[in-house]
Amino acid sequence: MREGLVPAILGTAVTATGAALRTRYPMVGTAVLGFGAAHIVLGAIDLVEHRRSMS
Repeated sequence: MREGLVPAILGTAVTATGAALRTRYPMVGTAVLGFGAAHIVLGAIDLVEHRRSMS
């Protein structure tokens, strides 16, 4: 499995959870959404870095 794929997938799930929480608990939902977005960004960075090193 490619490095960075797990954090990106996990970040997607956490971001979706945060978006769902924003309707009922706006502050908590925003925090969870940001945490998930950070995971997506970091996973994407890992994916791009390892793609360049493989070629």
